Amino acid sequence: MIKALISAILSLLVVVGASLFEQNYLKNSFGEFERAVSVTYEKTQNHTAVKEDVLSVQDLWVEKKKTLHIFIPHNDIKEVDLWVSEAVTLVENEKWEDALSKLEVVLEMVEQIPKTYSLRIENIL
Repeated sequence: MIKALISAILSLLVVVGASLFEQNYLKNSFGEFERAVSVTYEKTQNHTAVKEDVLSVQDLWVEKKKTLHIFIPHNDIKEVDLWVSEAVTLVENEKWEDALSKLEVVLEMVEQIPKTYSLRIENIL
């Protein structure tokens, strides 16, 4: 009886610990990516962004998504891929307003995706 109780408590602690790690990892990963996108967004607003700025954001995303596949679905990752790729071409062609709208969507997704998978009451019920 005591062994079963200890096993159950240890299992619960492992699950809680893994959940906390996941939440912290997602927050840190998306936070770093959001900062990079924000800088590029500001440059795009000022019409000083160049293709390499958005490519650096894209490279950062490619690096982040290697491990994010463990925690979030492929569709969410692919969606960010699409919007960032479009922003690269738009900045290269100096279509500033269109590029800004793409980067705004990326910023919103970067804010919403971690919330979707966080331990919150609305996600549990």
